Amino acid sequence: MATSEESECDPKTLANMFQEGLDLYNHLDTLTEPTNSPNFQSSVKKAMRLLEDVTRLVSLVGMFSRNESIEEVATNDIQYMLLPALLGSLSLKLTSGDRNTIINVAEVYFKDFLQRCNDYGLSNYQFKDKKQDDEAKSEFDQICDAVNTRADKIQRFKKQKELKDKLQILKVNFKNEHVDEDIKREFFLTMIKLYIYESIDEINSIEMEKPILEHMAKFGKDEKPKQKRPPPPLKPIIITKDEVQKAVFGAGYPSLPTMTVQEFYEKRVQDGIFPDPNKPQPQTSLTLQEASLAGISLTDEEEKENEQQEKLIEDDDPAHIEKIRAMDEYKDDHRRGWGNRMNRS
Repeated sequence: MATSEESECDPKTLANMFQEGLDLYNHLDTLTEPTNSPNFQSSVKKAMRLLEDVTRLVSLVGMFSRNESIEEVATNDIQYMLLPALLGSLSLKLTSGDRNTIINVAEVYFKDFLQRCNDYGLSNYQFKDKKQDDEAKSEFDQICDAVNTRADKIQRFKKQKELKDKLQILKVNFKNEHVDEDIKREFFLTMIKLYIYESIDEINSIEMEKPILEHMAKFGKDEKPKQKRPPPPLKPIIITKDEVQKAVFGAGYPSLPTMTVQEFYEKRVQDGIFPDPNKPQPQTSLTLQEASLAGISLTDEEEKENEQQEKLIEDDDPAHIEKIRAMDEYKDDHRRGWGNRMNRS
C-alpha cells in the first residue's frame, strides 16, 4: 500500500498538524466578528498554511493512488482525503484579492476532492462538459433542468442533515481514548460523505457567481475611464523553498503550477509589483519613525511658532495681550462642555 512510505515523515507530526488546522477551521464557525475583520482573516490564512503543509507531506509519501480502493487505505489516512475540500472552503472565506482568482482556486480544490472521491468509489459526481454548457438549450430543457436541480438540492439537504446527526453521535465515541478502529473509520468516512455534498453545493454556488462577476467586470469597464493597466492576477501557486522541493513536492495537484521563492520574486519584479533591488529607489518623505532614527526633527515649524509666541509675551505686544484677555473672558462666560450637555440643566 502507498502508506508504507510514511516512514519518510513522522505520522504523529502529520496527524497533529492536520488536527491543528482542522480545529482552527472549525473555530472559524464560532467567531462572531465580521468575515473581513483582521482577526478572522488571520485565522483563515493560518489554517490554510497548516493544511497546505500537510498536503505537501501527503504528496511526498504518495499516500493516495487511483489504483486503490477505499478498503486498502489505512484508517488514520482516510482523514487526509478532506484536505482539498477544507482548502477550498477556506479559500472562499478570503476577502482580500481578486474574487475571480479566489473562486477559481476554490473550484480547483473542490473538483480535485470530488475526483478523488470518485476514484475511491465514495461518490459518482458527474463533471459538467463545457461544450454541453455552451450549447443553447430549449425552453423545455431549461424547465427540466430547473426541476431536477431543485429536487436534487432538496435531496442533498435531507442527506446532509442525516449525516450531520450521525456525525454528532460518532463524535462522542470518537473522543474516547480507546475508540474502536471501526468507529474511527466510520467517523472519517461520514465526514467525507458530508463534505461531498457541501463541495457540490459550493461548486454550484461558484458557477452562479461567475457570470455575476463577469457582468460586474464588463459594467466597470464600460463606466470607468481607462486607467493604468493593472498587474496580472496571482495564479493558484504553492511556493517551495528550492529546486529540490519543487521537483519532489509539487503542489499536490497536477493542475497547479509551482515555483521557487526566487522564481516567484523575480516574476513579481518583472511584473512591476515588487521593487527592483538593482535600481535606485526614488526619495520619499520620511515617516516620524524614520526621522527619529535619523535624528531629524519634523516639528521645526511648531518650535518656531512657540518661540514667536514667547517673544510676543516678553515684548508685551498690545495686540497679543488683547487676544489673550479676550480668550480668558470667553472661557469665563463659556464653561467647558456646555456645547454638549444633551438638554441637561
